[in-house]
Amino acid sequence: MFTRGQLPDIVRRMEEDQYRIQVLSGPRQVGKTTLIKQALAKFPRSSWHTADAVSGAGTVWLEQVWNAARLQTSDGPFILAIDEIQKISNWSETVKRLWDEDRFKDCRLKVWLLGSSRLLLQQGLSESLAGRFEVTNVPHWPFTEMEAAFGFSPEQYAWFGAYPGAADLIADETRWKMYVRESLIESALNRDILLLTRIDKPQLLRAVFEVGTAYSGQLLSYTKLLGQLQDAGNTVTLAHYLHLLDGAGLLTGLQKYSGDTAKQRASSPKFQTYNQALVQAYAQSSFQNVLQDPGLWGRVVESAVGAHLLGFAHEGFKLSYWREGDAEVDFIISWKGQTIALEIKSAGGVSKGLDKFRKLFRPHRIYTTGRDGLDWKNLLRMHPASLF
Repeated sequence: MFTRGQLPDIVRRMEEDQYRIQVLSGPRQVGKTTLIKQALAKFPRSSWHTADAVSGAGTVWLEQVWNAARLQTSDGPFILAIDEIQKISNWSETVKRLWDEDRFKDCRLKVWLLGSSRLLLQQGLSESLAGRFEVTNVPHWPFTEMEAAFGFSPEQYAWFGAYPGAADLIADETRWKMYVRESLIESALNRDILLLTRIDKPQLLRAVFEVGTAYSGQLLSYTKLLGQLQDAGNTVTLAHYLHLLDGAGLLTGLQKYSGDTAKQRASSPKFQTYNQALVQAYAQSSFQNVLQDPGLWGRVVESAVGAHLLGFAHEGFKLSYWREGDAEVDFIISWKGQTIALEIKSAGGVSKGLDKFRKLFRPHRIYTTGRDGLDWKNLLRMHPASLF
């Protein structure tokens, strides 16, 4: 069985004597449950439970499994893992009470919580569990893992994205698209957003997602977005829905790079999906046809590079774009006080945007993909830190 890069760190934390609540967070279908089960297999004194498997699982159920695990600590440390914790109403208050009781009694129970909705997890953690937890983020699979596990080529990764559960279906693209839409996207929208958050206009949320994925790698102002959607309400509603989609690890809006935070927040978003499968699931074109169209393929590659870079945001990399008039830079990567400008080009040539950005902001380094620069295929194999 393939193991993701986060496994050694998870095992290491399970071995530690320190007692903090450990949180495993990430989008759906990235392998969180598989990771925790692979880690727990190394620790016989452990148990795994999921709120998904219990109809109407609530705080009473949570307390029951917690108490059962407590009994095991009489013979030494015991690990309790609870999956889909965000499904339980008021879970954070119950966890806080039980955890504080354990610390008062020196109970040797190690607790791992797993959840798919980053926003709901963060809300519960920040409101009730401040100072009591650590988070391990599990992002979408990078190209190197899809290549190692399924033999994906860079082109296949750029088009079909990074859902391991759909990898065996890419030979039948119609079937693959249907699976991604119905089994992955609908599950994420329904179970991580619509079921757990009050949404006044659910159809509008879906429309924002579909339009946003269609424009992945492109700028689209909220005003123009309003013009493409029926019953759209106002820009505040659209921004809120995009925030929820971001929290579910589906779609985000990159902000314009600027030294002025207020201007950055007021800028038009550059839509970017976290996983290329979310884009192509709705595409009318096929993989083989788009490969023959340099213009369309160039946009696919730009979005794929954006998804690759976005996958490292949890490590402290901030991704944005820059534009002034007709001068534009596709991606600005900020990390540890340094900035890199990256322009995605399918062919060679000098970027007017890069030259202007360099004069204005003096970035640490500038890069261009294409004939005269980085190969985008090699870029997908690189950790962003190596660019600095």
